[in-house]
Amino acid sequence: MLNDTICAISTALKDGAISIVRMSGDGCFDIVKKISDVKDIRGNTIVYSHIYDEGEMIDEVLISFFEKGKSYTREDMAEINCHGGVYVTRLILNLLLKNGCRLAEPGEFTKRAYLNGRIDLSEADSINDMIRAESAIQARSAIRGISGSIERLITPLMDEMRDVISMIEVNIDYPEYEDERQMSNEVIKPYVKKWIDEAEEMVDKAERFRLVKDGLDTVIIGKPNVGKSSLLNALLEKDKAIVTDIAGTTRDLVEGKVNLKNITLNLIDTAGIRHTEEKIEKIGIEKTMEAIEEADLILLVVDAADIDEEDRELMERYKDRNLVVVYNKSDLKQMDGISISALNKEISSLTDYLNERYQDDISLVDEDVLNNERQIALMKTCLGQLKEMYENIDDNSLDMVVTDLDGAYHDLCQILGKEYQEDLIDHMFRNFCLGK
Repeated sequence: MLNDTICAISTALKDGAISIVRMSGDGCFDIVKKISDVKDIRGNTIVYSHIYDEGEMIDEVLISFFEKGKSYTREDMAEINCHGGVYVTRLILNLLLKNGCRLAEPGEFTKRAYLNGRIDLSEADSINDMIRAESAIQARSAIRGISGSIERLITPLMDEMRDVISMIEVNIDYPEYEDERQMSNEVIKPYVKKWIDEAEEMVDKAERFRLVKDGLDTVIIGKPNVGKSSLLNALLEKDKAIVTDIAGTTRDLVEGKVNLKNITLNLIDTAGIRHTEEKIEKIGIEKTMEAIEEADLILLVVDAADIDEEDRELMERYKDRNLVVVYNKSDLKQMDGISISALNKEISSLTDYLNERYQDDISLVDEDVLNNERQIALMKTCLGQLKEMYENIDDNSLDMVVTDLDGAYHDLCQILGKEYQEDLIDHMFRNFCLGK
């Protein structure tokens, strides 16, 4: 229901200098008048006041007012800036509920902003990304999304696709309009190829940037006792994994996260890969194999002073994956390539290599890029429909072609949360004057 008034605590519910209790809806100004000194309300102002409950003053506050059309939700809004603390904040929230507010559902203020046309769905995604950001890259990406980067990215593709769909619809439904461009499969096919190329580039950039933004799921593998846990501890700069000279110490997956200059590694230290009949260690190795299958990056640690057939077998097995071979125990033997001493925490050759490797991808933070799994999945679905259509277009009628294009265009609309059918109809009438 968009015609009721909602409220919620917008700051963390804990002791602090200030808390904010937010309201949105047609009744919020009247509720403020009931519980405060304020009688004359003007939008875009901040007013000093007191809050009362049945005549008893409960806090001294500042109240911000935002008029309909100029607020975050495009509804009348009021934000009560009260003294921080769990008790007084809850007291004011309960007072609002008692005077006609409804407690907002999670995300409902942003939901109203979307439903009222204040933001599109991609911008709503980015607001949530900003709240959950854990790194500078994630925050910068979210800021671009909030400023409309996704709409800027896909609008040219949507506009061109919509134009072609509209012209096909006109050809089919209004054949008497001979002055309109006549569409055929031969005319349409180059457009579809162009759109496939554009969608593939968007997906490729998005996948590369996702790894930079969210981090590479990175498994550290190797034989037992080659220094995998020591490398994990060195990267994390703390002793999270147990390190001994006893083979098979790591039985379960040990995880951690490290932010390098240009990339975040979501680290998993795994059980050493070897043949064993020991039941618990065997389970650990099975978990290792599962982690490898899901990994974005594999760090294969080998003992530089004792490389054997098992090491070479692992190199060969994962050579077609995103594999980095790390030669450990450089204090005993130096090797060409990435040579480290994990026990002595001398791992700069590895971190420097990874930072350099992802230098180009990090620059994508300053480009308009699809920035979450929902958007990427929809673009992939659109791309799949376009590819299938391109393969079969020579054998299809215009009716089937426009149906396929409608499906692909619908996926693009979903990225922004737009109503695709209404959008198409409006575009047709605006461009072709079909109401004559």
